[in-house]
Amino acid sequence: MAKAIKKQALGRGLSALLKDPENDINSASDKNADKVVGNIIELDLDLIEVNPFQPRSHFNEEALHELATSIKELGVIQPITVRKVEFNKYQLVSGERRFRASKLLGLETIPAYIRIANDQESLEMALVENIQRQDLDPIEIALSYQRLIDEIQLTQEKLSERVGKKRSTITNYMRLLKLDPIIQTGIRDGFVSMGHGRALVNIDKKSDQIDLYEKIVEGNLSVRETEKAVKSYQESGTLTQPKAKKSSKLPVFASEGLENLKDHLKAKVAVTASEKGKGKITISFDTEEEFNRLKKMMTGA
Repeated sequence: MAKAIKKQALGRGLSALLKDPENDINSASDKNADKVVGNIIELDLDLIEVNPFQPRSHFNEEALHELATSIKELGVIQPITVRKVEFNKYQLVSGERRFRASKLLGLETIPAYIRIANDQESLEMALVENIQRQDLDPIEIALSYQRLIDEIQLTQEKLSERVGKKRSTITNYMRLLKLDPIIQTGIRDGFVSMGHGRALVNIDKKSDQIDLYEKIVEGNLSVRETEKAVKSYQESGTLTQPKAKKSSKLPVFASEGLENLKDHLKAKVAVTASEKGKGKITISFDTEEEFNRLKKMMTGA
């Protein structure tokens, strides 16, 4: 406990140093820069602006409130990262969820690492750190990779080194951007998976992509069934109706319960059941964050 109090007091002392206009720090060579850069500082939330380069565009409100509850009980365990843009003004590099959750709680300060970086360095840091440490959806990841290549002029080989991913993995994500925007939205909203998208991208004609996408959603087709439909299209040049899995009509208790489960869990749920009451419930999730949310709802831990 004493160690934590000492660390917090140190952070506040450095915060006071930053508010002294006579000691304004703008580069790593400035006086007292070594005391600030790389250290954890208690920074006023109202001095921080959101990073315009942030690749994440969707913030789940329920998850933010859960994070706020955690912060209320335990504090901000992992500091955010900011860059100094001018005297007493900072911009987020990473940690926007922690920043938003802290503001929800009405906190005045947040622990932060301070960096001195130009816009290009800030963009690269934001994109790389978010890819590595946040649960972005597949399209957001693909867009982040594309921005690193276009705006930072990284080759796929250099990009692979920076984010610690195989070149083939990066290529698979970026190919999703060749899909029609309707399908990209479907992936982001969880109607189809990245596996479905990887199959659909092999169809060049966008109208045929969308036709098959609609059949996938309507028939709840698996990735394997989608791949077979795409292969058939490539061989014949025409899109045929893929065969969906045979499904027996659900008993009333199961069909009504299914809708209740979907509404309660806010997740994709599938149910198979017999009239005698025997069956199976399958709950799908796309990210570790979503899995943890579902686990907490069902177990309370």
